[in-house]
Amino acid sequence: MTKFLFTLLLFSGFIGHSYAQLEEINPPDYIKSITFKSQSTAQGQLPILRLGETFYLEFDALVTDEPDFYYTIEHYNFDWTKSSLAKLEYLDGFDNYRITDYKNSLNAFQLYSHYKLSIPNRQTRGLKKSGNYLMKIYNEDDELVFTRKFMIYTQELGVGVNIKRSREVKYVDSKQTVDIVVNSGSINLNNPNETVKTVIIQNNNLNTAIKDVKPQYTLGGELIYRYVDKTAFWGSNEFRFFETKEVRAANVAIQFIDLQDIYQTYLFTELPRYNQPYTYNPDINGNFLITAIDADNVAIEADYTMVHFSLKYPEFKDGSKIYVYGNYNNYALAPENQLKYNSEKGLFETAFKLKQGFYNYKYVVVDANGYLDEGRISGDFWQTENNYKVLVYYRDLGARYDRLLGFGEANSVNISN
Repeated sequence: MTKFLFTLLLFSGFIGHSYAQLEEINPPDYIKSITFKSQSTAQGQLPILRLGETFYLEFDALVTDEPDFYYTIEHYNFDWTKSSLAKLEYLDGFDNYRITDYKNSLNAFQLYSHYKLSIPNRQTRGLKKSGNYLMKIYNEDDELVFTRKFMIYTQELGVGVNIKRSREVKYVDSKQTVDIVVNSGSINLNNPNETVKTVIIQNNNLNTAIKDVKPQYTLGGELIYRYVDKTAFWGSNEFRFFETKEVRAANVAIQFIDLQDIYQTYLFTELPRYNQPYTYNPDINGNFLITAIDADNVAIEADYTMVHFSLKYPEFKDGSKIYVYGNYNNYALAPENQLKYNSEKGLFETAFKLKQGFYNYKYVVVDANGYLDEGRISGDFWQTENNYKVLVYYRDLGARYDRLLGFGEANSVNISN
């Protein structure tokens, strides 16, 4: 999506406070491959989980001393302000325990330890409320290492989602609009303009989500959202991708491989696509999948490679920056994944470690004012296949927290006028 403010965004929220996006803490360089897993979510995707569902947080520590890590879980409102619930009200058991399930890597040049936190477990027996949650991971010195958001829902509302081409003529070839119908069923939604909140997410990227759109009108027990512009996303383009499941031979999108201290994977130099016709190229909508040939347990047997990215693009004169991002790093815009201009080669370049697997990514631009433009290099096309998720929250009059009562999903492969 073009022109999203990368810094703090303010949106209208519940009476008495405004919507302020809680920034997640990105991990240090030695923490890699953070994934949530459950029966209902694919590896690495944004964790939107049913209440009572077992889920797992996994990550690697690329060090040799097997450090200790601890976790806490906090409950948040729709707008990512702390809810007023006490921990015993939303948590069955206790948190702030050490993650004891970890194993060392096997037959890998890059040594690491793989950590796995299961919820529920012996100490944390489960979560009791729907809504937004934040997982915090600390080291043994009680220093915050990283955080990850996740959402717990109960399907008490019906959420219908349809994807349309933009209703604005000037954007009909570059935007996609999300139409929503919320069916209240047996629930009486009191004053829905104030008590019902929605979040619309494109390709599991919370940074570019559209939040708190009011229903246009009510028809019986249904809330209808059919806006011209308020629920429109830039179409962007299909994600670029590469595969490193075989570290000794060049695979999809890989030019060549070199072995130094670890394997060095060099991708083909790429070109911008904003000035090229749209071409359908199946992707996994920004996600990633850890996989490796001849590995019985990819969690500890998959190796890390230093992946080298290069992009043929003119040097900026206005202070803009280029990043490579995707779900592999939670769509973070960090110094590690910023491309630097190499004047001798006339290329933007960067390199960082990634575990063997299949990765989606894209090149995005952040201008000098902090605005994120996903289409400046990739282009924006109405035909692009994108995934959309819609979350519906409800706080009844006098209630103390926001319940997540509805979840809907659609894909623009079925887009219509």
